[in-house]
Amino acid sequence: MADTQRRGRRIMMTQGELDAFLAARRTCRVATVGRDGAPHVGALWFVWDGTALWLYSITRSRRWAQLRTDPRIAVVVDDGHEYGELRGVELAGRAECVGEAPRTGEPRPELGAPERLFAEKYFGMSEMPHDGRHAWLRLTPESVVSWDFRKIPG
Repeated sequence: MADTQRRGRRIMMTQGELDAFLAARRTCRVATVGRDGAPHVGALWFVWDGTALWLYSITRSRRWAQLRTDPRIAVVVDDGHEYGELRGVELAGRAECVGEAPRTGEPRPELGAPERLFAEKYFGMSEMPHDGRHAWLRLTPESVVSWDFRKIPG
């Protein structure tokens, strides 16, 4: 997988904790870079398959346009209200488009699992509905940093 974090080892999530956390969370924040170097951050729904983070993005979005020019991406998923409850994951790397854009439902074996996971998680369905406006981005992280402040001794 990706490089592991060097600092904060005592509060980092185990692989099992990270998988469970990403399966349970619904919204992530996605950072991309514009041509002028300015960052752009937006919220998206996602699924995690244990290896890659799958984002279902509108193809006529600023995010999509920026990723076509510069595929570098960072994604944060976090949770908690009080300091001692804070936990989260930052995944970074390069996004790649998988399947047709926009997605119309053409058979793509590599999209079977992410579409099933996404349809179940967000729509309570077994098959992915396609609206002709979204397409899949896959982030296979080059780096993963996680934290779980609940592990800090009180």
